[in-house]
Amino acid sequence: MVGVKLLGVSLSPFSRRVEWALKIKGVEYEFVEEDLQNKSPLLLEYNPIHKKIPVLIHNGKPICESMVIVEYIDETFEGPSILPKDPYDRAIARFWAKFFDDKCMPVVGKAIFGSGEESDKAKEELGDLIKILENELKDKNFFVGDKFGFADIAGNLMAYWMGIIEEASGNIFVTNEKFPIFCNWRNEYINCSTIKEYLPPRDATLAHFKAHFEAAAAAQK
Repeated sequence: MVGVKLLGVSLSPFSRRVEWALKIKGVEYEFVEEDLQNKSPLLLEYNPIHKKIPVLIHNGKPICESMVIVEYIDETFEGPSILPKDPYDRAIARFWAKFFDDKCMPVVGKAIFGSGEESDKAKEELGDLIKILENELKDKNFFVGDKFGFADIAGNLMAYWMGIIEEASGNIFVTNEKFPIFCNWRNEYINCSTIKEYLPPRDATLAHFKAHFEAAAAAQK
C-alpha cells in the first residue's frame, strides 16, 4: 500500500509543484484528482481551513500549501536535494519562492484574467516584476546555483502556465523582444531534463484555458 497520497488537480501549477518534488525524490505516490466544484469529503477533512489543493497525505497525516509540502518532501525523503545545502543559498531560494507567491501570483491573475483598467494596471506592474526577475536571472539559467531547485519550482506558473494562458486568451504580453532574459529562463525551464517529462500536456492545458475564456466571453453576451 502506498503511504503517500496527493489530492490535487492534474493541470494545476500548485499540484505540479508537489508532483515534481515527489518525482525528484523518487517517491511513489497515489494521485487523487479533485473536482474543485464538488470537493471530496477527504479534501474537506484534511484541509478544513483553506479547503484547497494540493494536500499531501503521508502515513495518514496531511500537509497543506504547495511550497510547505515541497519543503516537507525535501526534508523527509532521501534523494537529490531540492533546497540548497548552504544556509545562505537556502534563504535566497526561499526569498524568491515567496516573491513568486506573494508578489507575482496576484498580479498575473489580474493581468490575464482581469479586464479594463484593472488588467492594464496589473500588466504594467507585471512588467516591473519581470524586470526584477530578469535582473536576478542575468547570466544564469536557474535562481540558485546551477540546477533546477526550490525557487524554480515556485516559479512554475510564470515559466509554463502563463505563456499558455496568454495564448489561450489571445492577449500576449510577455515577448522575447520585451523580456529576453525572462524568456530565456522560461525556455531553459521547459526543456530542463529534471521536469520536462512531467510537464502537463501543452495541448490539453491550452484547450482547458481556451474553454475557460470562451465560456467567460459567452457569459458576457
